[in-house]
Amino acid sequence: MSTPQVEPQRGPVAPSASAGRPADAASVALDGRGLWPLVRYFLRLGTLGFGGPVALAGFMHRDLVERRRWIAEDEYRLGLALAQIMPGPLAAQLAIALGYFQHGIVGATLVGLAFILPTFLMVVAISWAYVGYGGLWWMQALFYGIGAAVIGIIAIAAYKLARSTNKRDPLLWGIFAVLAVVTAWAQAELAQFFILAGLLVLAVRAWPGWVRASLVALGGALVALGIWLVEAAVVQGAPAAGAGDVLLQILVFFAKAGAFVFGSGLAIVPFLYQGVVQQFGWLSEHQFLDAVAVAMITPGPVVITVSFIGYLVAGLPGATLAALGIFAPVYLFTIVPAPWFKRHRDSAQLRAFVQGATAAATGAISGAVVVLAQRAIFDLPTAAIALASLGVLWRYKPPEPLVVLAAAAVGLAVWPLMRGG
Repeated sequence: MSTPQVEPQRGPVAPSASAGRPADAASVALDGRGLWPLVRYFLRLGTLGFGGPVALAGFMHRDLVERRRWIAEDEYRLGLALAQIMPGPLAAQLAIALGYFQHGIVGATLVGLAFILPTFLMVVAISWAYVGYGGLWWMQALFYGIGAAVIGIIAIAAYKLARSTNKRDPLLWGIFAVLAVVTAWAQAELAQFFILAGLLVLAVRAWPGWVRASLVALGGALVALGIWLVEAAVVQGAPAAGAGDVLLQILVFFAKAGAFVFGSGLAIVPFLYQGVVQQFGWLSEHQFLDAVAVAMITPGPVVITVSFIGYLVAGLPGATLAALGIFAPVYLFTIVPAPWFKRHRDSAQLRAFVQGATAAATGAISGAVVVLAQRAIFDLPTAAIALASLGVLWRYKPPEPLVVLAAAAVGLAVWPLMRGG
């Protein structure tokens, strides 16, 4: 995604608004742009940021760490590790975490709203058109082209993120490789492995002694086991259809989805399918596939597809409550542990754990590219679109929205021909 050039700073720079952060020269230089430029950036990213969680995380690193230097590399890694360890969609959690680390509760809240609101409004508009005109054939055509182009976008984003995060560290690259293979094989991002990777690097590089190490390992194992048990219980125990008011059902169901599904936004799709189609019967399978297509053809967080589902079930109130349900746990699960992460950011043990968890995250993100490619590339035209997008982005570096628009036009032209054949 292209970003506007930032004018050089003139005169003295005010200290960061983040409480409890040392006001040294480096932190002042990184944080001096203030809250509102950061909010405007995430408003733009939510409006034009195509590619799903992998690409969005890469855009944040490229724009905020490498180009604008508003956020330190260590702070980005801290936010990425927090986003991967806690349940919920990656991109939204990372945005909220970065907002919190920079400007506290106010920053987390405004950044989260700015990131989510544009795509929410787009999805509501598409939902209105979908209901009003009895389904949108062109949505499948757009997804045909865009879905393939997105693979090129996220492949480059994943490569750059892994290279900048792992550098030349063989241990981190080893963790990266293992998680990439595990994610591609399991077809899902497994939060337990992020914790184990963090504990591994902690043990190798910041050994706290046998007693503390045993306690940390036991705590990590219990957390991993708890994650697995709770996630399994929730997937199997969604409330029965027909129990209570439908708006309350929407709020509770999507709050559970936001609270207990780990990994990227696409990791939530199987959970949604089981509840929305099989248990509640709110949507047909065709409508559910259209909902996934809406998630892919709109910028911003992928999980905003829940608003499309909510709108089809109960109109604008359903869309609003679905969005509130999915993002409220994400917000809470980010800002509640964030102060502890921030307070102990200089701890050798936490730094080592974050290194391992972040390396695992980059591996999982790269594995997710393989998983998504298997779903988006299934014939010669989609393979050609993906390769062309990758080549153009790598060689000429155009703004990603232009690549998405070109792929959408190709999809509109080619999809009817492929369908007719």
